[in-house]
Amino acid sequence: MKMGDLTELATQNLREAILRNSLTTVGIAVGVASLVAMLSLGVGLQQLINRRLERNGLFDTVLVRPRTTFNATGQIRRNRDFGSNRDNDRADNRNQNNRQGDLPRDLSNIVTRPLDKDSRRELAQLPHVLEVYPEFRFTGDLRFGEAGHLTQVTSLPQSASSSDGLEGMQGHFFSAPGAHEIILQADAASDLADSQHLQPADMLGKDLVLRYAGREPLPANSGSRDRNGNPDDALTGFSIISSRITLRVVGIVDAETVASGANAFGRSGAYVPLAVAEELGVVQGNDMGEVVRESALGGNGLHYSNLTVRVERPADVPAVEESVRQMGYAPFSLLDLTRNLRRLFAILDMLLGIFGSLALAVASLGIINTLVMAILERRREIGVLKALGASDKDVRQLFFAEAGVMGLIGGAGGVVLGWGIGRLIQLGTNYYLRQQQIPAENIWSVPVWLVAAAIAFSLLVSLGAGLYPASRAARLDPVEALRYE
Repeated sequence: MKMGDLTELATQNLREAILRNSLTTVGIAVGVASLVAMLSLGVGLQQLINRRLERNGLFDTVLVRPRTTFNATGQIRRNRDFGSNRDNDRADNRNQNNRQGDLPRDLSNIVTRPLDKDSRRELAQLPHVLEVYPEFRFTGDLRFGEAGHLTQVTSLPQSASSSDGLEGMQGHFFSAPGAHEIILQADAASDLADSQHLQPADMLGKDLVLRYAGREPLPANSGSRDRNGNPDDALTGFSIISSRITLRVVGIVDAETVASGANAFGRSGAYVPLAVAEELGVVQGNDMGEVVRESALGGNGLHYSNLTVRVERPADVPAVEESVRQMGYAPFSLLDLTRNLRRLFAILDMLLGIFGSLALAVASLGIINTLVMAILERRREIGVLKALGASDKDVRQLFFAEAGVMGLIGGAGGVVLGWGIGRLIQLGTNYYLRQQQIPAENIWSVPVWLVAAAIAFSLLVSLGAGLYPASRAARLDPVEALRYE
């Protein structure tokens, strides 16, 4: 039987029992609609979280830290010249290593590489790297008139202007990377404004003084020595001095955290440009550890406790992490932690798909019932077809075609119906969020692959449901079928 004749005959048979076949097709459409609606919500929520994390720079950044290692005796390894005592120290180390002969040799010979300006430039030259910057987080006293507000101050790079934490900000982002400007958190702005009987929004454009603890390097000729009087192990460190700078308020944010990378967590009351924070020479909480590390590593100049590397896209993170490891540093990215999150979403999508498929499974029973009834009503017709030369394969293909047409039409209608259900859920959710003074979010998405998969799945289920009726029709004896009344 030709394909054209088969299609025409199948369509004609479906039109003869239009009500029953339409109801069966509607059942398939409802099953596909439930599947599409549930999966579209799962996909939409996953895309929402991914967008949030990407906009905050949590997927396209790598946090780089120095590897702090110890030798077999628990002493930090130094990578500087030990001077006149270098040979003696090496002899001592050999004796200690002999006593610790059961330890792996490489554990006692690893040398930590510091993070300094040279390392920062080297990291910036890696492929797919957009920028490399440190984070400064320190305690400051914001002075506005006679009032003061002690808070945590954090540096922000210019790329943080697109962070979700700045949504709804009053004012604007820093006008230039080195501008002497500051962005206040709403609570800090409110405290400072109350002292002058102003509204928080009135703080925009006002100048305030930031007082902070600054660091001043010890003089090179200070003659400092260690406890044994060894001039080659001169003590390193800095003096803490009271410093201040005048900054202009350009923005007020409600969020307590404005993320700008994998290390940008924690509450802050104010934000300053990264270039300004670098110029201030502030004392941070990890500076004492830096002094110990600098003494152990023998470096001169600024050492960073960590650096944030921003790449072009999240797909470049693994390659950059491998390059950082080869440089001798310890990389970390939230992309590693989000693998568990992606696994969770995969399980959620699977569960939603299973529940959505239950309605389609019920609809498949309707297909079986419809086609079995068609066999009983069309026994004489099947007998005539076989008497005229139709083979069992032709009869089987005819019923398969009828089941496939119902599945195809029901799948397409189900996609449209599921899209409408998801759209209504989206509108209802956004209406509720607006009533709660929360910005609207897109929690629903119907990608092309979901449309194609839903229609294909509907077609496969329909063909599977038509397998039994088609086989039963093909087995009919034409003589018995022609005698059937």
